[in-house]
Amino acid sequence: MAKWVIDPDHSVAKFSVRHFMIANVVGLFGGISGTISFDPPDTGHLSAEAEIEVRSLTTGHKARDEHLLSPDYFDAEKYPKMIFRTTGVDPERPTRCKATADLTLHGTTRPVTLEVEIFGPVKSPFSGKVCMGFCGTAKINREDFGMTMNYAMEGGGVVVGKEVEITFDLEADLATD
Repeated sequence: MAKWVIDPDHSVAKFSVRHFMIANVVGLFGGISGTISFDPPDTGHLSAEAEIEVRSLTTGHKARDEHLLSPDYFDAEKYPKMIFRTTGVDPERPTRCKATADLTLHGTTRPVTLEVEIFGPVKSPFSGKVCMGFCGTAKINREDFGMTMNYAMEGGGVVVGKEVEITFDLEADLATD
């Protein structure tokens, strides 16, 4: 099976969570490494492993980033990496599948199901490498991962929603070894 190496310069993990019950805050993690085993177009045998550096978080607001990296939320000092490993795939068609995976976040491992879309392969006009794109999206409850810090709002609701949408936008290069 072909091995694809995640290109950290062209890959991102992101999340979106409701803030004040009225808007979404988006955060990005750029420190991604890992591999994907995949022979296009056989989505039924796709497997992936990725590590995300928690300290690579940015929301575009330094004070919020520092709070999110603190023990109140990600606790990056204690849990410096998030880990993602597929456990199964349900093929839908050559460019789509549902992937089940174990996600380790904040020291807790839970199963998640991602809707995955696959793009490529293409040949880079710059490096000559063969590349693939993978986009996977899931929704998780952050409290299932021990991230329970919250504040009640006057009149009802909470500061930070429980449901978090996570997305992996990955570009990967065909391994040559």
